[in-house]
Amino acid sequence: MTISERKAAARQAAFAARAAAHDGAGSHAGHLSSVLAGYRGVPLSGYAQMRTEIDPTPAMAEAAAHGPVCMPIIVGKGKPLRFREWTPDCAMQDGPFGAQVPAKGAWITPEILIVPLLAFSRAGGRLGYGGGFYDRTLEQLRAQKPTLAVGFAYAAQEMPDLPLEPTDQPLDLIVTEQGVIEPS
Repeated sequence: MTISERKAAARQAAFAARAAAHDGAGSHAGHLSSVLAGYRGVPLSGYAQMRTEIDPTPAMAEAAAHGPVCMPIIVGKGKPLRFREWTPDCAMQDGPFGAQVPAKGAWITPEILIVPLLAFSRAGGRLGYGGGFYDRTLEQLRAQKPTLAVGFAYAAQEMPDLPLEPTDQPLDLIVTEQGVIEPS
């Protein structure tokens, strides 16, 4: 089986695990808020929850009281993400792939990224949706300065053996509704 086929199979299993974990779930941003409290004022990127993703916006709203918060904007296939300023009450609009994005605001370069995902491993591996946007972006940001990638997911999204490639950027921390995982 090729790496592409293994990733496709892992994505299918991860979507199912995430959907099951999401059913009946409430807000699970408490552990994420605790992690971010140690980085008050550092430019932070979050994301707008789509479908069955775990919702980071309560933690993002807390962080916005202490420093700049932004959300990713897809500017084109094969390109790194750009980040537009976000506040809890800013106007949002539909972006590519159905994600809500800030309608306007300053462009910000984050130093911490809350990263959505389909699956993660305790070693810091991340399986995304397959577009490579976060991998390209993290590689570019990390080449300029230290950048912290925080995977945010349900504990049920953990997979011990993710099919990874050399271009896949590792997570520095993983935060779930059950706690914080520091990759080893």
